[in-house]
Amino acid sequence: MTRTRTALRLAGASLALALLTSCGARHTEVECMERAMYFESNRSSLDGMVAVGSVVMNRVESGQYPRSVCGVVGQRNQFAPGVLDRRMETRTAPLVPQAARSVLRGQRHPLVGNAQFFHAASYRASYNNMHYVLTTGGNAFYERRDPERVTQPVPLPPIEGIVGR
Repeated sequence: MTRTRTALRLAGASLALALLTSCGARHTEVECMERAMYFESNRSSLDGMVAVGSVVMNRVESGQYPRSVCGVVGQRNQFAPGVLDRRMETRTAPLVPQAARSVLRGQRHPLVGNAQFFHAASYRASYNNMHYVLTTGGNAFYERRDPERVTQPVPLPPIEGIVGR
């Protein structure tokens, strides 16, 4: 009987660990972060990947979005179409796994701050509530603010090399 209980406890612990580290049956948290970075950033820019990851984590920690990386990345109309389904060619993006693990361990892009949004740097939005904090990796990162609190209404010049390897 003791062996059976031990086996059941181990199975339960294994299941709990699997649930904590996965996003359903399809992807782990690491894989979802890699996919967000791969499809949303300039894959050659460590700064861009870490900035995208920082936004994902800001959303996870905000209480306004799903509480998991996969939940945030998989939200409809929030990230690149097919972000969780399209094929990745990881040979072309060797920094992605390292960047994803680094962000999941706590690294953040220091200039992203509390930003929870970004768009392609070339896109020009006409909203008056976008306070830009960083442009890197082909994206412009911003916070949504009350219009009277916006002090940087246009994307900043791109900057790279802030995040170390």
